[in-house]
Amino acid sequence: MPIKSQAQRRKFAELLVKGEISPEVYERWNRGAGYKKLPEHVQPKAKSKAKRTTKKTTAARTTKPRGRP
Repeated sequence: MPIKSQAQRRKFAELLVKGEISPEVYERWNRGAGYKKLPEHVQPKAKSKAKRTTKKTTAARTTKPRGRP
């Protein structure tokens, strides 16, 4: 899976310098992104809105009509 943002590229470079990943792993991930101009951060996918359900009405109330008799 290629690197998708500048922040990820910096993080992988930091891990490479610390010795936590090998240069081959860094190159494999970085090669997938190529020389593209990457966004600073990847935006999370928008969550789909839950379907709105209507409430069932209870039995109709029998009340006096409002207004003049």
